[in-house]
Amino acid sequence: MTGLLKLITGTAFALSLGLGANLARAADQDLTAFDWSGFQLPDLLATYVKKNGDMPNFSIFADDDEAFQKLTSGFKADVAHPCSQMIQKYRDADLIVPWDTSKIPNFKEIDPRFLNSKFFKDDKGVWYIPTDYAYTAIAYNTKDVPAADVASLDVFTNPKYAGRISLPDNADDVWALALLATGVTDWTKVDDAQFKAAADWLRKVHPNVVAYWADPSQLSQLMVSGEVQVAWSWNDTIALLKSQNFPVGFQRQAKEGASNWFCGWVKLKNAPGKEEKAYDFINAWLDHDAAKALLANVGYASTNTVSMAAINPDDLKAADVDPIKTTLLSQTPIDPALRDRMVNEFEKIKSGF
Repeated sequence: MTGLLKLITGTAFALSLGLGANLARAADQDLTAFDWSGFQLPDLLATYVKKNGDMPNFSIFADDDEAFQKLTSGFKADVAHPCSQMIQKYRDADLIVPWDTSKIPNFKEIDPRFLNSKFFKDDKGVWYIPTDYAYTAIAYNTKDVPAADVASLDVFTNPKYAGRISLPDNADDVWALALLATGVTDWTKVDDAQFKAAADWLRKVHPNVVAYWADPSQLSQLMVSGEVQVAWSWNDTIALLKSQNFPVGFQRQAKEGASNWFCGWVKLKNAPGKEEKAYDFINAWLDHDAAKALLANVGYASTNTVSMAAINPDDLKAADVDPIKTTLLSQTPIDPALRDRMVNEFEKIKSGF
């Protein structure tokens, strides 16, 4: 995807959420947040805006690998929003410093399951503040695709949908799909035979793929146009399509399962801005009212247990982040060497090799 198209799709997503005016206005230059598109929400950062008078300055990335490469190449920001599987790489590259949790009052409210990793916290401190989570599962056009067809991940190999399928241009999500489809539910324990089986499955699916989507707005446009009928999708595409009254379903309970993941914020080493504003920023994310904004605008759930307990369960169900009884492949930290192998193999598959 070209830089221009990334800009166009990212802006389109922002505009679809009513953010155009807010992105265009001047921002607080004392804090630069390196972030995915779609999170630049005044409601999500209400306490930051109230205290500092404006939204932070944002720089946008399209995926975790792009963000990591940019940071290792010298790009400077104050805080960044990687997903959990990247944290060991950030630490190994000496990109981040620990947070002082005494300055984060609601840190104690984070569900402990999101901090259960030696890469997130150790005797040197807390390196990662998990803030948001959701799922990757089957998005489908309920008008044209029978529910029975998406009862299994085999839908992606079904010749009926050849040329009508889209997968993420994202190694983590694509490998989560392929591993689930080939019977692996724990990607921290993948042997050579399992790796090959998953790669072979992706190669079988590749001819059916009309596009590898890089942004939720791109996928939503493909589905609205009718070009794509079945996709492996995040929750935010579902939220976007529902806001347009598009007949979209989200199958999180396929026979083989679905994937769940979480993301959060790191404090970058040698940050150029004001450190106290980094704490204003993360405290805004963990504020109780922020969870409602996150759910309503992006379709994600908050890691803050107190915030989530205050949300009506029907609203969680409507956003497809309510608890489900299914097999889940959790995108937790994995060996960087394995992840690099996944990234490299995915690039070969996309190129037809």
